[in-house]
Amino acid sequence: MNRLVTWFAPEPGSRISEIIQQGKSPRMESVHLLWSAWIFVTPLFDRGYTWRWAILTALTYPLFVALFAKSMLVSRNVASRYGVALAVFGIALVPFYSGSVSYFIYGCVSCSVNSRRLAPFLLRLLVLNALFLLVAWKVGYPWQALVAFPLMTFIIGMVTHVERIGHERDAALKLSHDEVRRLAAMAERERIGRDLHDLLGHTLSLITLKLELSRKLFDRDTEAARREVVEAENVARHALAQVRSAVTGIRATDLAAELASARLLLESSGAHLDYGQPPCLPAETERGLSLVLREAATNIARHAAATCASVAFECIDGGLCLTISDNGHGGVLEEGNGLTGMRERVRALGGRLQIHSRRGQGTRLRIVVPLPASAMQSAAAPVAPVEASMAAEARP
Repeated sequence: MNRLVTWFAPEPGSRISEIIQQGKSPRMESVHLLWSAWIFVTPLFDRGYTWRWAILTALTYPLFVALFAKSMLVSRNVASRYGVALAVFGIALVPFYSGSVSYFIYGCVSCSVNSRRLAPFLLRLLVLNALFLLVAWKVGYPWQALVAFPLMTFIIGMVTHVERIGHERDAALKLSHDEVRRLAAMAERERIGRDLHDLLGHTLSLITLKLELSRKLFDRDTEAARREVVEAENVARHALAQVRSAVTGIRATDLAAELASARLLLESSGAHLDYGQPPCLPAETERGLSLVLREAATNIARHAAATCASVAFECIDGGLCLTISDNGHGGVLEEGNGLTGMRERVRALGGRLQIHSRRGQGTRLRIVVPLPASAMQSAAAPVAPVEASMAAEARP
């Protein structure tokens, strides 16, 4: 029993191990076995169900399932061998068994699923079909079958090959997005560490020196020692205020960073996000709108099935209008926890949230928040693109 479990364990680099690494269930691949139902339907078009057919099915079907499963469980370097073995197994059964064609087609498709390059797959397909045509012609298959079966293996094989390449590219894109997020988080932690070191290193050293001096002056000059203690206390209070300010800045969410993160999230789900440069806003307003944008992007990625989305900023009388739209399913009738939380955050900023969502016409969120006069001038001022600002800094 242990040997059987080991034999069916997925190897590193196999199709099943790749599916597990992508966070998907390996059972999804078993749905392809549903096509093997044709094995049990074929006798209806031939000689009917006979004892010979039943015995051959009972003997060959478990071997077919084992070979197909093994082609998904072994490394890609050797997986095609099991696909070829399954196709040859089907060819060998052509003179005796009506379900042999299904085994042959499964073998050809297994070669396409596990082949990394197109040319070797096409070569295997050509050789296997030539061998199949030779055996089927000698057995006496009609010419329609001699045309249909090779054409079927070529079409299904090419479709699965292209789909597999697309899935691998999507997986690679997702891994690159995860790597970008990981590197961004690492850079942010390093920045926080440097800021705290620069902020507290000198201050704590100064407090330590003043306390040491006060200890030495305590017996000789009590008044001077008291002054040093008072100065150390003032330095500590100032450092505490700086730490609180730094923590508030760390906790604040940058709207530009949130827009970039939303684009990565939506691209990983197959949607493109268009947006412009966000305006300069008060810290509290920017933090609230960033959290609203994060929740909206999450909803689009999970539920909208959109292919494109957009984020637009517009200064209106007395405030700022943020519009988030997509071309997804639409038809939002009830507000879940996400939309409720967004509405509460907008209300906390003194603004209002409007939802326009017709079925089949996408969803549009319109958020209007008030801004003070000074903030309105900063928000209305044009923001230089990143490339332009970098070029300006590079000029002497």
